[in-house]
Amino acid sequence: MPNTPEDEQRIDAIRFLSVDAVQKANSGHPGLPLGAAAFAYTLWTRHLRFNPKDPKWFDRDRFILSAGHGSMLLYSLLYLTGYDLTLDDIKQFRQLGSKTPGHPEYADTPGVEVTTGPLGQGVGNAVGMAVAEAHMAAVYNRDIKIVDHHTYCIASDGDLMEGLSHEAASFAGHQQLGKLIVLYDDNKVSLAGPTDITFTDEHLLRFQSYRWHTECVDIHHGNDVESVDRAITAAKNVTDKPSFIAIRTHIGYGSPKQDTFKAHGEPLGPDAVKATKEKLGWPLQPDFYVPDDVLRFYRDLGAKGAQLQAEWQKRYDSWKAQEPELAKQFERTVAGELPAQIPWPTPTGDLLNAATRDSGGSVMNAIAGALPELVGGSADLDPSTKTYLKDFGDFEPGSYAGRNIHYGVREHGMAAINNGMAMHGGLLPFGATFFNFTDYMKPSMRLAAITKARAIYVLTHDSIFLGEDGPTHQPIEQLATFRALPNMTLIRPADALESLEAWKLMVQPKTGPWMLVLTRQKVPFLGERNADVARGAYVLVDCEGTPDLILIATGSEVHLAVEAAKLLENQGTRTRVVSMPSWELFAAQPESYRNEVLPPDVRGRMSIEAGATLGWERWIGDRGYAFGVDRFGTSAPAEAIAKAYGFTPENIAKIASERFATVSR
Repeated sequence: MPNTPEDEQRIDAIRFLSVDAVQKANSGHPGLPLGAAAFAYTLWTRHLRFNPKDPKWFDRDRFILSAGHGSMLLYSLLYLTGYDLTLDDIKQFRQLGSKTPGHPEYADTPGVEVTTGPLGQGVGNAVGMAVAEAHMAAVYNRDIKIVDHHTYCIASDGDLMEGLSHEAASFAGHQQLGKLIVLYDDNKVSLAGPTDITFTDEHLLRFQSYRWHTECVDIHHGNDVESVDRAITAAKNVTDKPSFIAIRTHIGYGSPKQDTFKAHGEPLGPDAVKATKEKLGWPLQPDFYVPDDVLRFYRDLGAKGAQLQAEWQKRYDSWKAQEPELAKQFERTVAGELPAQIPWPTPTGDLLNAATRDSGGSVMNAIAGALPELVGGSADLDPSTKTYLKDFGDFEPGSYAGRNIHYGVREHGMAAINNGMAMHGGLLPFGATFFNFTDYMKPSMRLAAITKARAIYVLTHDSIFLGEDGPTHQPIEQLATFRALPNMTLIRPADALESLEAWKLMVQPKTGPWMLVLTRQKVPFLGERNADVARGAYVLVDCEGTPDLILIATGSEVHLAVEAAKLLENQGTRTRVVSMPSWELFAAQPESYRNEVLPPDVRGRMSIEAGATLGWERWIGDRGYAFGVDRFGTSAPAEAIAKAYGFTPENIAKIASERFATVSR
């Protein structure tokens, strides 16, 4: 059945707000909004539950535009339905400081759930949001359901080409996430040409192999509201599988550039804009035109969201009366607050002289009972990362209340899913793997940093001292890489006490993302002390008077610095040892504190770290010496590697004596 004239006019309003914004900015992607407007309209007007006046209403449906280059499609819908976005904001598309940046950015634009643009990320985020919904529904729903929403995602050809989407889709199918629905804009065109030059997958068969429910809206019905509506309705009725709906569309619909790659990533141009408006029967002037009755329709639609939320609030109030203690937990975790008491352990016994992966894992398990929001898992590595939460069950079909997520060997998928869980709200997600394999996770970790997601990465096997697995598994450049990443706080603790103090920081409200970088090998306990991890660095061992030399170390190398300092003191060199578990936290301290730890007039400084030396000049100055690893590792027992690479107290003291001979008394 053809669309009604009213539907066509409302769809065209989305199209031409998008086209005019891209044209005014002289930058952007008009092809997707033109082609996908009809099915996006169907989703938003017939299925999506949202309230523009309260974009953070907890039980709203989540909508993710994974094809973030088509951001004007989303901005047009947000403006039309009454979010805090004005027509002037639309006109400022892609301009400095605007609420309508080139790709959707969380916190910049009301109604944008996650930051997207790097393709595939939104698919992973959507899976994470569906995981969060399933887990929280299992934990909190009783006779009354207070967590009951869908996650919808629009994906493009590029999203499906990226390996991340394969990882996330495979995981979602295995987990039977029935409230996840992906709408695929199947327009057969990518940025550089038709997709068949690179991409001839059988998409429906691919997703069926992942154990998804699939629907297809063919070329004759991609713009047909009723056909799309039936496909979405059918998907919603499948509750034990995620759903993939391939919708055959025309990129750049109605324009002279329709069905060509020229419609993808550049403005249509004044003549083509005119021709497109003429073809679809849209007024040529004024630009950014929206008929009054169309705007009224969308605003009335948005206003209905307040009623949906009010109905939910009544259910919530009834549920809260029945489950007052559970309600306190729900409200606390959704607010991102901590309980009044957390049972922080005291490192004792075998954990005193243990690998930091062991001491870190013991902290996680000690606090897990008090923090039900702490949910996560590893990339098939929890026996090695020590991140399994004992007695809290596995997240799996039929048992979504379990808190241990088995991601399988899907590091990139894990990181993107964790971002979605964090942005969903109500959970504090963690993901664990070997530090070296952050190479597979970096794009998602970068997005976590951009959005300041409250997420935790537990990264073990942190140096060449993991030993026999050799250079393929031994991180070298990773510390330098992530120290260069804004908003990411990396902590590399030296012993069990610093591991404990790190966890105290990482669970704090409104902070993140965090990286906890831990050892495989045992490290000695450095003694009871004020391990001031919160300040990033502190004086661990001091000398009498002004030091001649400062040894600065992180992680498993701190104890080497302590032993080397003893040798240097015996040689007459006044030596201070500084433990620096976090560059980022130390850099954030007042200059007075930084100068107290690293006095500016003490030029004799040596850093000791089993990683790339790049960047250490920030702390050691132009006369200091960075002792590290600027080559790949090797396969051997850790003790042999330490000796071969010079990580012994004797060698460190020898180097310090040779480099800083003039400072000795």
